[in-house]
Parts: sequence; C-alpha cells; structure tokens
Amino acid sequence: MQIDVLTLFPDYFDSPLALSILGRAQDKGLVDIRAHDLRTWGIDERGTVDDTPFGGGGGMVLRCEPIAGGIRHVRRKHGPGKVIFLSPDGETLTQEIANELSLDDHLILLCGHYRGIDERIRTTEIDREISIGDYVLSGGELPALVLVDSVVRLIPGVLGNFESALDDSFQDGLLDCPWYTRPREFEGMEVPPVLLSGDKASVRRWRAEQARKRTRQRRPDIT
Repeated sequence: MQIDVLTLFPDYFDSPLALSILGRAQDKGLVDIRAHDLRTWGIDERGTVDDTPFGGGGGMVLRCEPIAGGIRHVRRKHGPGKVIFLSPDGETLTQEIANELSLDDHLILLCGHYRGIDERIRTTEIDREISIGDYVLSGGELPALVLVDSVVRLIPGVLGNFESALDDSFQDGLLDCPWYTRPREFEGMEVPPVLLSGDKASVRRWRAEQARKRTRQRRPDIT
C-alpha cells in the first residue's frame, strides 16, 4: 500500500511513522508512507498556502492551488489514489471504514489547518471526508496518524499474528473481551478458571459472552 500525506508539518510524522508496528510495516515493504510539505506548491517563493476568507471572518483558509498541486503531483508519481480529507465534519472513523480502506492500494491524506480548505477543493478533488470524533483539533495531522495506524495494522503480514487484528474491538460489532496473562494471582485477584482449563471451546464461549456483556455495559448504543 502507498500512503501519501499532504501537510504543512511533515516533520510531525517522523517519529510516529518510524516506531513500532508502523515502522516495522515499512521495513517489511508492506506499506510506503510519505509526508509531503504543502508549501512545496505554495503560490510564491515564500511558500504561501493560505489567505483571508472572502466575506470576512477570523482565521485563514488554505488556498486551492497548493492543495491541487500536491494531489496532482502525488497522483502523477504514484498513480490514482483515494483522496481523504481529515475534517471534523466528515463521517466518523469506524472499524468498518478502516477495514474498507485497508483494501485500497493508494491513499492520499489531506491535513487541513486554520479555518479549513477552500470549498472548491472539497467538491472537485476530495473523494471522502473522515473525522475521528466530534471535537476540533489544531490540524489534521493527529487524525491522519490515527487513520494510518488503524488501516496499516489490518494489512496482512503487518501484525505477527493477524488473528489478533480479527479479534479487535468492533470487528464483529462488539467490544473486546477481558484478557489475562501471568501471574495467575495478583494481589488477591485470580485469573478466571475457564482460561486455565485448556478447554478451547469453553474459552471461546466465555470470551464471546464477556464481549457481549462488556458491550451492553459500556456501549449500549452499538448493541
């Protein structure tokens, strides 16, 4: 998979993309993630990318030219890709969406900033808008990282045990069940006996029931 991120702050991605699962996925050649500075396509030698909004109002708006230039450059270099704008008024990111996007060969993520982007770009260049929640952040960089992490871990070969991704919360419409490891007893709290029984069928039934119970208690809205 190829993932290109268009941002005003490409250095923002250096450390997160180099660490843990994302770093190993790139080392294995399973995904190529690159951050591009939108100022590269700025309208002047200073790399200007924004301007005041028509009609007045506080804040600045990202201009059409730098965004269109960045998207078209990436597409010329890596081929057609699905352009996703990280926006608080986009559809909320879910596990289902992450599963869907993990099947794409090329994603182009646009990180907004300031008041947002010119509406003409939203109507002509953007394929999908995604939000990570009903709140506003300073820019689209954190949402882009969240999206990248949620998608890349679903690519076959990224996780050492792909079954662990299939058992994640929300994969089957439920929250995950409780998990335990050594020691068997900690400060008077013991591991449920069924997990020590060696009976795989009983363990599967217990985990399924615990997942349903936890979902009813914590997220009744998705049951």
